[in-house]
Amino acid sequence: MTDTEAPPRVLVVDDAATVRLYHSSLLLEAGFQVDEAANGLEAVEAAMATPFDLFVVDVNMPKMNGYTCVENLRSETVATDAPVLMISTEDRPGDADRAYAAGANLYLVKPVTGERLIRIATMLTAGRGTPA
Repeated sequence: MTDTEAPPRVLVVDDAATVRLYHSSLLLEAGFQVDEAANGLEAVEAAMATPFDLFVVDVNMPKMNGYTCVENLRSETVATDAPVLMISTEDRPGDADRAYAAGANLYLVKPVTGERLIRIATMLTAGRGTPA
């Protein structure tokens, strides 16, 4: 967890630059600090170097998919207790269960409105800082 006086720090993880930009812009406008990663491997490396208050993670990404990314975030190597929100186009039976088994706190199917993303990000980061 980061400083409770600072805005919550969010890592947006998605291989699609337009989706990263969309989610990052919404979160920045709502007062969150935002960093980005283009795949799960970059996210794990970032999490080992920087404490985050929330991860927003896609499922289908090159190098390391979202499920493996979340498993690594929850492993002894990274050991983050920060909430993980997975957002994906995958809506097959079992997709959400697989996300929860990996360690995600919430699984949403795209598209997710900006209002809903901010409301959920605020809820998941409660007590982890205050959006500026």
